[in-house]
Amino acid sequence: MIRFRLTELIADKAFKERRVVSLSEVAQATGIHRATLSKMSNQPGANIGSDIIDKLCAYFRCQPGDLLTYIESDAGDMDDRSP
Repeated sequence: MIRFRLTELIADKAFKERRVVSLSEVAQATGIHRATLSKMSNQPGANIGSDIIDKLCAYFRCQPGDLLTYIESDAGDMDDRSP
């Protein structure tokens, strides 16, 4: 499963800039709806398009690998897939 590190990136930005950075601020700066950002923060595995990843990478000045992390799912959570 893919997990977004949005919350961590916001916290890092807030720390570096010594101020509060809100989801609303990120939404306004990127043009991404606040509800989408909230879903990314709160729902691991949310289906997010590459255009949104692109906008967030530009905003945070990071690479996609800084925004996304892969977490192995339990074997029971996987669909039956034939090789």
